[in-house]
Amino acid sequence: MSHAAKIIANEITKDGAIPFARFMQLALYCPVCGYYEKEEDTIGRVGDYYTSVSVGPLFGDLLAFQFAEWLEEERWPMGGNQQPEVKQEVAALQILEAGAHNAQLARDILAWLGERRPGLFQRLQYWIVEPSPRRQQWQKRTLGELADKVRWVRTLADLRASPPGHASPSTPHTGGIRQIIFANELLDAMPVHRLGWDANSRVWFEWGVALQEDRFVWTRLPNHPSTGLPDALLPTLDPQLSAVLPDGFVVELCPAAAAWWRSAASVMRCGKLLTFDYGQTADQFLTPERKAGTLRSYRCHRPSHDVLAQPSEQDITADVDFTAIQAAGEAGGLETEDFLTQSQFLTRIAAQTWKSEGSFGKWTAERARQFQTLTHPELMGRSFRVLVQGRY
Repeated sequence: MSHAAKIIANEITKDGAIPFARFMQLALYCPVCGYYEKEEDTIGRVGDYYTSVSVGPLFGDLLAFQFAEWLEEERWPMGGNQQPEVKQEVAALQILEAGAHNAQLARDILAWLGERRPGLFQRLQYWIVEPSPRRQQWQKRTLGELADKVRWVRTLADLRASPPGHASPSTPHTGGIRQIIFANELLDAMPVHRLGWDANSRVWFEWGVALQEDRFVWTRLPNHPSTGLPDALLPTLDPQLSAVLPDGFVVELCPAAAAWWRSAASVMRCGKLLTFDYGQTADQFLTPERKAGTLRSYRCHRPSHDVLAQPSEQDITADVDFTAIQAAGEAGGLETEDFLTQSQFLTRIAAQTWKSEGSFGKWTAERARQFQTLTHPELMGRSFRVLVQGRY
């Protein structure tokens, strides 16, 4: 057994079967041996999977261009509940990135802004939300001299530590402010609960993980208030669908993703909140072709549905429920501006750059190749969705 497998096995031996969300938490995020705590690169050609960042710097260039356009929009107020007589003050500009992995995307964004928007770059505060001290060190190495432009916090809650107008080197300015908070493939890596449908009783039950002869196996957890999910979190089915939904139909729930989005909305005074993730709407999860759910793992670019094998040695992911995320933001007072594919989002930005190529930089053959990979429907263009919400 690997170190992570031993930790999980010991917990099961001590306490009995655990929810899959706990298994996923330990496999991916254990501070001692979790998958995302490994120093070797898990992204790109030599890793386990590709992301938009691994395609090349164009993804960061396009985001930097769009972020600059947003931050420089004249229609933005100073932030929060600023009064008209103080609108002439210079607003603080912030970009906050969560789930920055090795900070390659942060480096691409900052490098483009420093070259193409030097005035904005000088005013900008770039924050990375990163709970792992180990990953913070990797990110500083990736950023190099640009690390001097970046500040780190462990959680979104840490952003509330400084009162408005009292920024410090360890806490961001929260007075007159324009913010962009974003994440790239963060929510789809948060621990999920795996639910199954009992057609005879017409109720949901939760799949847990047990230990059987040194192997991790699925087991049905007892439906009990002390061990099960609250009824309010369970998918609601209309009578017609509950009558025909096949026995054993699987869906995943991710309360952690909705909670993170609510927290991000609560710290944002004035700006935009957006994410890039695999995912779909709530009704799309309940379709016949997804009877086994969306939970999957990746190792050496090969997908597998044996997510219990080799904990900490393979990535684990599940599609994001964008209906739940959108509702969480709107409940926090945000306005939904866009929900579209990555292809639609990036093509719209590219169209703006084509009108002002001098300010963006030349569209080289290499940039064109990267753009095709990022937007082609059979590659990354359709599988990734983008949700943008704002507060003004």
